[in-house]
Amino acid sequence: MNKKGLGGWLILALIFLIVAIVAAILGFGLISGVSLTIAKWLAIIFVILFIISVIAHTIKKA
Repeated sequence: MNKKGLGGWLILALIFLIVAIVAAILGFGLISGVSLTIAKWLAIIFVILFIISVIAHTIKKA
């Protein structure tokens, strides 16, 4: 995966995190919880893809 694809996951995670924070401030508990859950999963996917990318790059260089 290219750098833009990995960055896209991180940007989506950050957007959902911001939505969760704003929803929590405004008192929308359900929206806040769902957005936070989505942000967590997208962040986890980003980390996994990043680790795979680093490993693949290291193997390719060797």
